[in-house]
Parts: sequence; C-alpha cells; structure tokens
Amino acid sequence: MTDWSSYALAMATVGIGMIACWAIALHVVDRRRAFFVLVMVALYPIFNFKGFKFNADLVQLITLPLLVLAYLHAFEKRTIRSGVLLGLAAAAALMCKYWVVTMIGAIGLAALIHPQRMLFLRSPAPWLAIVTMVAAMIPHIDWVRGVEFAPFRYATGTYVISSRWQSLQLIWGYIGHNVALLLLPLALAAAVLAWAPRWWSLAVRDPRGFVVRPWSIRNNPSVNRDHALNIWLIQAIVAIGPPVGALIFDVYIKTDWGISLFFLVPLAVIAIPSLRMPRVALPRIAAVWLVLSLAVLGLAPQIAIASMPRDENGNFAHVSYSQLAKQLTEMWHVRAHARWSAVVGYVEVADQMTFYSVDHPLPYMPFEKIDAGLLSLEEIKRAGYIGICDPTDARFEICESWMKENAVGAERVVISTRRFFQGQAGSSSRWHVYFVPPAAVK
Repeated sequence: MTDWSSYALAMATVGIGMIACWAIALHVVDRRRAFFVLVMVALYPIFNFKGFKFNADLVQLITLPLLVLAYLHAFEKRTIRSGVLLGLAAAAALMCKYWVVTMIGAIGLAALIHPQRMLFLRSPAPWLAIVTMVAAMIPHIDWVRGVEFAPFRYATGTYVISSRWQSLQLIWGYIGHNVALLLLPLALAAAVLAWAPRWWSLAVRDPRGFVVRPWSIRNNPSVNRDHALNIWLIQAIVAIGPPVGALIFDVYIKTDWGISLFFLVPLAVIAIPSLRMPRVALPRIAAVWLVLSLAVLGLAPQIAIASMPRDENGNFAHVSYSQLAKQLTEMWHVRAHARWSAVVGYVEVADQMTFYSVDHPLPYMPFEKIDAGLLSLEEIKRAGYIGICDPTDARFEICESWMKENAVGAERVVISTRRFFQGQAGSSSRWHVYFVPPAAVK
C-alpha cells in the first residue's frame, strides 16, 4: 500500500463518518443547526489531525455513528425493518472492535431511561435488534471458540492492572486527553455564537450579558426533544461509564479508546433548545473552519518537522517500516521466486510488514502472549517465511533464541534502513533478518 492510498482510505473513513453525523443531526435538529454541528465535527481534531492515521479506532468513526443513526431510526419508527437494521449495525460495530460494547450498553440504558421507553419496548424493534445482532455474530463467536477465546485472553493479560494509583493516573490522562480535544470545536463554536459587532466593548461593559447573549427561553421548534434526550443520555453514559468501569475493575484504559466515543458532543450542545442559532453563525463557523484548515495546510511541513521524534544526536528517529517492507519483499522474490506469505516477529514489526508489503504476508508472532491465530508453525515452515528481530528491542534476545531454534539453516542478513525527510537524514535502523525458504525449494 502506498502512502497516498493510506491517507485516502483514512480520509474516506472520516468522510463517511461525517456524513453519518450529519444524518444523525437531521434526526435531532433542523438543517441550520445540523450544518453548524457538521462544521464543529470537522473542527474536532479526531476528524482531522488524528483522522490522517488509519487504524481500527478510526473505523469506529463509521460504525458508531451508523449504530446511533440506526437506533434513532428504530426508536422513531419502531418497525421490524428498523429493528433488523439496528441489529446489523450493532453486529458490524462489534466486529470492528469489542470496545463498541460501551456504546451498545449506552444505547440500551438510554432506551430504558427515556420517558418514551414503553412505546419502544412494546414494539418488535428492540427485540429483533437483539436477535439479529446475535445471529449475525454467530460465525464470529464460533471463530472465537475455535481460537480458545484468544481476544479475551489477550485483553485480560494486557489491559488488567493491579495498582489503583496507576488506574487513577490512566483515567485522569484519558479524561484530560479527550476534554482537551473537545475544547477546540466547543471554544470556536462559543466564540462564533457570542460574537457581536464591537464585542470587546460589550464584554468589558457587561461580561455577564456577553455570556448570556446566545441563550433564549423562548420555545424552540427546531429541536426534536425526544431524540435530543437520546443523544444527551447516550453521550453522558459513554463519557462517564468507561472511566468509572476502569476504576472499579482496574482496567488499563488508553487515551485512544476515547477516539470514537465523543462524536456526539457537538450535537449534544447545539441541541440545547435554549441556545440561539442565528443565520449569520453558519458562514462564520464555516469561515473559521476554512481559515484554520488553510493555515494548518500551509504550516503542515513545519508541524511535521516539529512533531517528529528525534534521537540524542538530534536526528529524526522515525523508523521507515515501508522501506524495510519494500526491501524485504524484493529480496524474498529474488530468493524464493514466489510471493512472500509469512513474517515472524513482534507485533510492532510484523503488522507493519503486512501493511506495507505489496505481498501482505500474514503475521506469525510466537513471542506474544496471544498470537494472531492466522498461521501455525507447520504452515510457515512449509510456505517459508522471513523472521525479523530488532536489536534495539528489549526482547531482542528472546527473538534471536527463537530464530536459532526454529530457523536452523536460514540465511541471516543484517539490514539497515534510514528515512529522509525534506533532505534531512534520520537515524539508521538495523534489523537482523532470517530468510527461511519454502520447503519445496530447500
């Protein structure tokens, strides 16, 4: 995969997620407010800065908005079709990442708390949603049983901690990280809505009046209060539930787990009925987005240079996995005259080879607590593989020992890679590589 295609995939993912957010907003507010929400989402760093990096967390920006959209549709229509669609959306989200259970639980609690819950619960929609989700997950459940519940064993071995103090630190970091990301769209939206001609003099003369200016107690027909309540409940539950659960069960909560959980915050704020939304606010927020986007685009090279990690000598320390993958693929083709089908190494390296190599070799990770489950030792010996050990990794000796035991007679090569950025050389990376040819060509 080339760099441009990776960025294009990430931007396509973000774009589809934004379309889903727009559709959700139209269920809750009128088009004027929905457009304002969409621009706030575009200003949210999750959908721009972090959105350039494609990963499993980013895919949730499609599946979770579609799940919420399906729930609002089912809550409103209460039909068999809407229930089936909700179940399929839930299953698709779960197949993306098990962490989605937080959003599914929040939707379930919101449905039980909502004043209109009996209308929903007496319809076939929620029950068909549950049946459909379970039925759609049966093949995956069968696979999980076949690999002896490897995903759950991995989670319990990796994300459970015993120190309450460490748990509190992680929770505080999780909250601070996600609040900081939300401050940008919320602060800009507040500034746009409170802006007035000679606003600085108004703020000096009557600070309280400047703050209350965007608010009104008049009835607001542009907000669907039933759906707005659903949004408030869902967002509140997914904001509070994970940190509280992590504290109770001593779970290692990562800051990136919040990437997909706060996309409803802009809508939750704009759906407040007492908040005024003048027409002039739309071109203003759009102009803010355009100016910021162009400014960041112009400063992108400098931002990249400033944010690149460096070693003790001041050289760029970014590891060029794409260069390594390309080099190893070419060397494998010369030696084996076949597709590179398997790579052995730690997950940090093996997964990168799967992604960047045009052959997309499957990873085999015997050193990890839980292997990917895609290949067996017999299969990789039969098909041949490339083993990779990183001398700078603290687990290097373990990797080397495995290679000496299982890659007897392999060709051992030391390869160096170096990344150049705008004419500046990065630090050199060395790799100990083992070529084990297919059984047929030995």
